[in-house]
Amino acid sequence: MRALAHPVRMALIETLSLEGPLTATEAGERIGESPTTCSFHLRQLARYGFVEEAGGGKGRARPWRMASIGMRTSAVHEDPETALAASILHRFIRERELGRYQRWLETKASYPREWQEAAGDSEFAYWMTPEELRALNDELLALLLPRFRERLTDPSTRPPGALPVEVLVLSFPFVPPSQGG
Repeated sequence: MRALAHPVRMALIETLSLEGPLTATEAGERIGESPTTCSFHLRQLARYGFVEEAGGGKGRARPWRMASIGMRTSAVHEDPETALAASILHRFIRERELGRYQRWLETKASYPREWQEAAGDSEFAYWMTPEELRALNDELLALLLPRFRERLTDPSTRPPGALPVEVLVLSFPFVPPSQGG
């Protein structure tokens, strides 16, 4: 969690996920940080297994890539301090994601009509048990994760006109158990 709890590291992860492999200099140009700062934070991310050297570079021109695609974390922990830290990290990540969504809402008129019509914005409310909610989340991940994975790692598989698209799936009870019935 400490490795992720820094805005530069989150920006590096987001950038490498979409555009990697990148050198510290290239990543710095994209996120508005110095190569030295990016190099330090890339090494910290590598220490915790989030990124790795992609090979093919030397010295300061070493490219970095994500060590895996995507990440799934839990805010549920026995230790109260760990649970609090995980909760803060989740809030930080969601704020960044929702910030990107807000920018979409503010700028969508500048996108071609086909992108405006293709984008989705849905909300559903269901009555479920914890087991049903867990099963639904597992089914959604099984559907979403493998579908476009290759396009993240191999840019040659991206069709003309493709853009990076963020899909947020949030599922949570919004009424306390005592009021749920």
